[in-house]
Amino acid sequence: MRRMFLLVIAAALLGGTAAYAHHSYGATYDVSQEIKLEGKLVQFVYRNPHSFVHVQAPDKNGVSQRWAVEWSGTAQLSNQGVTRESLKVGDEIIIVGRPSRVPGEYRLLMVTLKRPLDGFTWGTRQGEAVD
Repeated sequence: MRRMFLLVIAAALLGGTAAYAHHSYGATYDVSQEIKLEGKLVQFVYRNPHSFVHVQAPDKNGVSQRWAVEWSGTAQLSNQGVTRESLKVGDEIIIVGRPSRVPGEYRLLMVTLKRPLDGFTWGTRQGEAVD
């Protein structure tokens, strides 16, 4: 009986640790700031727990950089009409995002995405936010 009790306690502790491990966006990104990127999509990684959009766009000094933009997971995106085929390499896109807290890191948390060619947007309608 004692052994069963210890197993239950151990499972509860491990489960609690896994739930706690999901990071706070405020710890990784400066949620008080936004950056606007205009560039070309070089990779779209549609996966869980978070999808990523990689964009070649200039930094604040005008130097072209590859930016990694963290987005929602596949379940949330598919519920909002975004699929693996929604974005293609070479698409010209505009992204507004929250910058990384790490100086010199070209990484954002997605706030909005727009593809001017056909008007595709994300992040402008209710419920479209990275959770």
